[in-house]
Amino acid sequence: MPRLNSELRIRHSDFINVDIGSYYACKDGSVLRTLLGSCVSTCLYDPLSGVAGMNHILLSEVADMKRFDANARYGIHAMEILINEMVKLGAIRNRIKAKAFGGSNVLRSLNDNMSPGEKNIKFIVEYLEMERIPLMAKDLGGDKTRVIFFHTDTFEVFVRKTSTSQTKQAISKETTRKTQVVEEKDQAGDIELFE
Repeated sequence: MPRLNSELRIRHSDFINVDIGSYYACKDGSVLRTLLGSCVSTCLYDPLSGVAGMNHILLSEVADMKRFDANARYGIHAMEILINEMVKLGAIRNRIKAKAFGGSNVLRSLNDNMSPGEKNIKFIVEYLEMERIPLMAKDLGGDKTRVIFFHTDTFEVFVRKTSTSQTKQAISKETTRKTQVVEEKDQAGDIELFE
């Protein structure tokens, strides 16, 4: 289980913030931080090489190929980008282990029987099983947002359930980002393939 620590005190200058749709991989003693609502983050690490990383997945579905870029907001893309960055730093894919967090039921879906958080949880669990990446710890679901701190030197993750103001901040960021994604899809032009 992830370490839960309400007494955790970390100054802003001491961590690297991983925002929605982004990722970070390193081979040093960084502390990676993110605020999660319905999004999920996966903390990946290769215990032998010391390479570790984190992503922040907004959407479980596959990227729109009309507007495909290096953004890691989509589930499978976010996982593959992070794993590839870790391999570049010396990680071996079949040694990578995972810890997963987030997927709260803070956003509701009007058209579907699953909330965005539930879809994200389903994606990450199935992806890790399919890729045979062991899930060593998790804190998924529920109705609270969380801030996570991933220590890349020890592979420990500290989880803090958030206050009402942070919950509102997470919901606002996720709602804004999801609206932007929809607008980008609507404005995307056609892609031409040159052979």
